[in-house]
Amino acid sequence: MMSPEAGARSLTCREAIDLLTDYLEAALTPEQLTELEAHLAGCRPCQAYLNTYRQTKALIGRVERVEMPAEMRQRLGEFLMKNLA
Repeated sequence: MMSPEAGARSLTCREAIDLLTDYLEAALTPEQLTELEAHLAGCRPCQAYLNTYRQTKALIGRVERVEMPAEMRQRLGEFLMKNLA
């Protein structure tokens, strides 16, 4: 009997990086997950990229959001209406 990894094709680093968002959101198919995890197991640069991606996502989640001042929001709205119409 063949293991799941045996039938998996080898991903390129570009393909692996393109899957990271879905990977972190647990939105990959079982086949994609197997391929990505096999790639990550043997690719230190992609492991580092994934760790950096995770850290960046965590930091962004902690950034304090500041509400746009009412005057700026009004001016932006007017600008957009004028230039998109």
